[in-house]
Amino acid sequence: MALHFTNLYFPLSVLIIICLYVNSTLAGKAHNFYPLFKVDADGSIHRYQEIKYVPPSYNHKTVVQSKDVNILPEQNVSARLYLPKISGKNQKIPLLLYIHGGGFCVQSAFSPMYDSYLHKLTAEANVIAVSIDYRLAPEHPIPSCYDDSWAVMKWVEQRTDPWLKEHADFSRVYLAGDSAGANIAHNMMVRASEESHFLPSLVGMVLVDPYFGNDKPDTLWTYLCPKTTGIYDPRFNPAVHPRLLSKLNCSKILVCTAGKDFLRDRAWTYYETVRKSGWKGEVGIKEIQGEGHVFHLFNQTSEKANVLMKSLIEFLV
Repeated sequence: MALHFTNLYFPLSVLIIICLYVNSTLAGKAHNFYPLFKVDADGSIHRYQEIKYVPPSYNHKTVVQSKDVNILPEQNVSARLYLPKISGKNQKIPLLLYIHGGGFCVQSAFSPMYDSYLHKLTAEANVIAVSIDYRLAPEHPIPSCYDDSWAVMKWVEQRTDPWLKEHADFSRVYLAGDSAGANIAHNMMVRASEESHFLPSLVGMVLVDPYFGNDKPDTLWTYLCPKTTGIYDPRFNPAVHPRLLSKLNCSKILVCTAGKDFLRDRAWTYYETVRKSGWKGEVGIKEIQGEGHVFHLFNQTSEKANVLMKSLIEFLV
């Protein structure tokens, strides 16, 4: 049984910062990534925080409705779909595939934080959103998050859901994510670019506070991805593989970061590497001064969160 401390609250930035640098080992087998999770010597995994589930709903304020879809029930892979107010029966609007963050090991597409954010983003950008829920590490080590996200993308490609079939414009499909979700979104773009039979037209990608590597080992990533090749793993540190970046099959990329984000330099490195890689698309970067990692999720109505939201809307419209 998981161990939950429901009265504790830690900003996501604090969670990941601590886990990047702290990894206590007991008897060579137990690991403690406080305040995310710990692993006992017998392999039992205990999480320190409980992520609450909120059901799909109709939001009277945003006039957005949502529903859940099981993609791979046997693997617990699912997604939450968001539909804004539709003015006409045959109206087609852009499709956004969104991937949540949380260091690959916490959070959910069904959490209060992400549900409220996707309601707001769907309404203001006037897009259909598919919020991907993937299996979490360490119970399901990386690359499970990539495989699950790809499974959802292939499900979307089939257009079997009525909302997607009737209202999604498959010539205007976008990928987006924050933190670890931005990492996953990038890797989904790489895979879609390599597989020519992926039919939806991926126009662009938004990476908010992306969780990428640098030239130093990363304790959390190494533990969650046992088969990683380390700092040169293209899934974790794409900047060391500019040739892959030059082949991304989309026309524009927006990288977003914050002045006080501990991953800020990695976002800038990704941006600069893409810009110099020979990629033929348009890449931009937006930095919000004075804020930390994924600040826009914790205070979604703040002035600077609205500034960031405006940048995303301008990119998607």
